Order: sequence, then C-alpha cells, then structure tokens
Amino acid sequence: MDVVGPLAGLTVIELAGIGPGPFAGMMIADHGADVIRVDRPGTRHDPTDPLLRSRRSVVLDLKSQADRERLRALARDADGLIEGYRPGVMERLGLGPDVLLADNPRLVFGRVTGWGQEGPLAPAAGHDINYIALAGTLAALGRAGEKPTPAINLVGDFGGGGMLMAFGMVSAMLAVKAGKPGQVVDCAMVDGAALLMSMMWGFRSAGRWSDERGTNLLDTGAPFYDTYETADGKHVAIGAIEPQFYAELRAGLDCSDVSELDAQMDQAAWPRQKDLMAQMIRQRTQAEWCERFATRDACFAPVLGFDEAVAHPHNRERGTFLEVGGVVQPAPAPRYSATPCATPRAPAEPGADQALVGDSLASAA
Repeated sequence: MDVVGPLAGLTVIELAGIGPGPFAGMMIADHGADVIRVDRPGTRHDPTDPLLRSRRSVVLDLKSQADRERLRALARDADGLIEGYRPGVMERLGLGPDVLLADNPRLVFGRVTGWGQEGPLAPAAGHDINYIALAGTLAALGRAGEKPTPAINLVGDFGGGGMLMAFGMVSAMLAVKAGKPGQVVDCAMVDGAALLMSMMWGFRSAGRWSDERGTNLLDTGAPFYDTYETADGKHVAIGAIEPQFYAELRAGLDCSDVSELDAQMDQAAWPRQKDLMAQMIRQRTQAEWCERFATRDACFAPVLGFDEAVAHPHNRERGTFLEVGGVVQPAPAPRYSATPCATPRAPAEPGADQALVGDSLASAA
C-alpha cells in the first residue's frame, strides 16, 4: 500500500457507525493513516458515500467472543481506535479502554458521542439538533423574529463531532510519539458545538452580541453581511464588514452617494439599509453582479449550488472537488507542501481485507 500524507505510518481502527465517527475516520485516512474499518456482519457499503473512502475493511461480530479477541489482536498493534457507541457499550463487550489500553499502553482510544461519557444525559439518545440546542448554539442560528434554524448537521455531527474527534486523535497520538502514554479521548458533540461558539461568547462578554438572534453583525442582522436575491431568483453573499470593503460594495452597487447607507455600524439603521440593498441587488441577475464585482475587493460571492460549485473556475483550479469511482465529492483538506495527501480510494467492500483478522466467525456466517 502506498503511504503518503502527514499521518503515514499510523494505524487507526474505526468501529463502523454513522455521522461523526466515519467523518473522523475519513479525515484521518485522507491524511495518510491506515484506517481499518470494522464492519458488522451483513453490512453493505454505499459506493457513493465519501465518508467511507480510503479505508480497509474487516467484518467482525462483536457479540462473538472469538471476534472480540480478533479485535483485541488488531488493537494491540494499532495507534488508535475510534468508536461511537453509547457510554458503557464497549465495556459490556469486554473491549473498554481499561482492557485495550492494558493490551496496548500506547493506544489512543477515541470515543465520540453526543452527550459525552458522563453527565445526566450521557446514556440518552439524541441527534445533532439536540446537542447543538443544549450547547446554546442553536438558539443563535436563524433570522430575527423566526425560530432557530439548524445548519443541516454541520455543527454537531461534523464540526463539533467528527472534526474535533480527528483533531483529538491526532493530538493524543502525537503525545504518544513524544513519550506520553495512550489515553481516552472523550469527544462530545455538545462540547464541540459550544466550542465552535467561542468567538460569540467573547463578543457577548464585551457587550457586542445580543441574545436576540438575527440582530448581530454575523447572524444576518447587518445589511452588509447577508445573502440577497437577484433578478433571476438566484442569490449573492455579501460580507463587506471592514470600511474599505463596504466602500467597494457601495461603489459596485452604484450607491456611494446614498446617504442612508453612510452610517454602516448604526444598528438602528440596519433594517432600512437592508431593504435598500435588497431593492438594488434585485435589479440585476447573479451573473451580472458577478461581472460587476469581478475586479472589486468587496467580499462578494455568488451563492452556488452543488454542480455550480464544482464547475466554478476557482474550485476547478484548486481541485476543491474530485471524482472517486465516478462519484464527485470534496477533496481532502487542508493541503500540505511536503506530505501531500493521496487521491482518495473508493469505499472498500465490507470484509475486503479480512485476512487482517484471520478466519473470522463473522465472515464465515
């Protein structure tokens, strides 16, 4: 197997799950680690799912004592393990961190859950929307006068869950390389969703953020930080916060002399200013606005759909998207100058690498 990427040489076991666990496994695999996904008997992989790319796969039935021993054997030689079961499940299987770290003191045992390993809600069910709600994050998402609007499942599952899990795993494995012992990484999506709001907590402490959503600088309250509909029913995104960018925005909109837009940071004027800008932007198509702002540093961008994003010249030149097994998907990120990531591989069939665990009972079932 070719080994490229900054994590080349590391081996991580991923116990199959959904959402944040596979996302963490994908990121770690993208960046060069050998990730061995442990699938359940009867699993069928969706070949169109980018979250499953670039892994090896074995099938184990963790209800079987023989297969639990096979997992222990895998973990003895691994640098890390990721699991997303409810607290206590791995312990009941005899595969908790006390057992696996006794087998392999250098192992990093990653646990990603919604509520964390302890606390009154630890055993409760939930999804992204519940975790970000309890973190105080969901209340800040949405427009003024409207109900809170979840940002799909980006904040809990992926930003505050999978990506934080990947960061925690790499941090702990780096500590092992520096001579520290293996350890448990307790990644809770409620913690991660709260962490992603750090800047807003700072703004609030400084008196610069209101608890009333949709009235602040970055939450669609400001007329110069919002999306607007164009003449053809499409949208553009404006982020002209700094005075010099705001001046460029006004010049591009042909409204430099409209005095009602002079007081940029007067929050009392924002509703009227937003109405004015909406009227102006609705006069031209998205393509026309893109042409007008092509040479202006106004923090402007068209709002693109999936296919439009793939086709945009900037994304095409950078290779932001690629095709794996006929499936268009985001490319690995970030980029490295000395240890570039390999092109992702299509998802392996469950059990494609069964030789790693020998003649498993699960594979024979």
